Amino acid sequence: MYLKNAAFYLIIYAFLSGCSKKITQEFVSRSPAPKREFRAVWVATIDNIDWPSRKGLPSETQQQEFRTLLDRQKSYGMNAVLVQVRAAADAFYARSKEPWSEWLTGQQGKAPDPFYDPMTFMIHEAHQRNMEFHAWLNMNRGAHKVSKSIVEDHLINTRPEWFLTYGGYRLFNLGIPEVRAYITEIVLNIVRNYDVDGIHFDDYFYPYTIANEKLKDEDTFRRNKNGFSNIEDWRRNNVDLIIKAISDGIKEIKPKVKFGISPVGVWRNASVDPTGSKTQGGQTSYDNLYADTRKWVQKGWIDYIAPQIYFSFEFNKVPYGVLAEWWTKNAYQRHLYIGHGVYRVKAGSNEAGWEKASQIPRQVRYNRSKAQISGSIFYSAKPLSKNELSVNDSLRNLYFYPALPPAMPWKDNIPPNAPENVQAKKVNDAGMLISWDAPALPAKDGDNPTSFVLYRFDKNEKINLDNPSKIIAIVRNEGILGYTDRYYEPGKSYTYVVTSLDRLSNESEMSNVVQVK
Repeated sequence: MYLKNAAFYLIIYAFLSGCSKKITQEFVSRSPAPKREFRAVWVATIDNIDWPSRKGLPSETQQQEFRTLLDRQKSYGMNAVLVQVRAAADAFYARSKEPWSEWLTGQQGKAPDPFYDPMTFMIHEAHQRNMEFHAWLNMNRGAHKVSKSIVEDHLINTRPEWFLTYGGYRLFNLGIPEVRAYITEIVLNIVRNYDVDGIHFDDYFYPYTIANEKLKDEDTFRRNKNGFSNIEDWRRNNVDLIIKAISDGIKEIKPKVKFGISPVGVWRNASVDPTGSKTQGGQTSYDNLYADTRKWVQKGWIDYIAPQIYFSFEFNKVPYGVLAEWWTKNAYQRHLYIGHGVYRVKAGSNEAGWEKASQIPRQVRYNRSKAQISGSIFYSAKPLSKNELSVNDSLRNLYFYPALPPAMPWKDNIPPNAPENVQAKKVNDAGMLISWDAPALPAKDGDNPTSFVLYRFDKNEKINLDNPSKIIAIVRNEGILGYTDRYYEPGKSYTYVVTSLDRLSNESEMSNVVQVK
């Protein structure tokens, strides 16, 4: 059912996008933009922050809300979504040993009605819009303090010894080997069964420190010391073991699936460690959440890190520029994306810098000035759509031209073969139809293209595939391959070329050149 609806909405979206682009070209001064840039948004499902809008909606309503969400984010220029599919040892997908989430159906354990698999649906819809889909999981929660329903056979009831109580939450005790194996298997099950582009964890490992409350895992430490004499080093090692096991598992099962982490922004303050940042972060990933995130990129266990730098340039304790600069020196040849706190943008805000419409655009431009920063992720979808201080209008300008996700040569550096038999044909008053064939043979690594990039140049203009302003379409490798250029001007000469993209956005050589009048 949703496949048919998706085609309709894509046609409408393409028409509206084309109209919007033509208008914007006339009235907006655009910033220079890179051809490759990760542009993503977090879609939080916990407590219905972003999607679905409320618990227990009919399946068709959930689906339409998600399509609308994607269309909005795509219109802002996004090329990826990170969707929370495991909020508290529950599931927003069918092939899971954990119960259906109450934030999906209204009651934990209850399946969608009519039945559908939300993750299969969401992946399909994202890919139809040429957006990557990263499955975002929370690692540590067994039960959220706002949970209203827990099924009888939930792990917190059947394996209560696996959990700690802290801050009103039931949290997995990561010091127990069986718990680590369980969490690892939950993740790898998704990798096996779903066509995800990435696996993503947020900043919750061990919990944020609460004053005057103690994390009671000393007994676990005594039973499972693993050679450690210091409980804090032991906790960090517990998290290391999970991250390493997931990393190894992904590489074995589907090595082209990306693995990324979005930690709290400050790894360590220089006041306690000279290798840390010159910040005064209240809680840090290393010292409070026992997550040595810097180590994970240094060891190559993860493919990207996206520190949550939810601070303004004007914030004196953790200035945006100071912390972002530190991360550029500590990403160790892995991709560095910056997490932006768009939810903080507010007219009249009493937080320094967040009352300025220029704050988020300034952060994005700063990122682009640093070769080591490969993109941005925004928290989260709903605040971005509210357009406080015209923030999504600013992003539409910054992201006016399409961008390909940055390539990851350590995962795949073999480009696909180029498309073949590119042709152009005038279609009455509708424009110029550009058609092509997929390459006859797969690449050396066996990959076929997942999509194609169509470029258009003016007569006698040098062909420069690094210029994103010349990209007029990215087309999925599905069905009859072609695209109608509706902004073709009769009597004007153009040159068209097409390239292939594989799953990890490696780009082929260009096709044959087609010149038209």
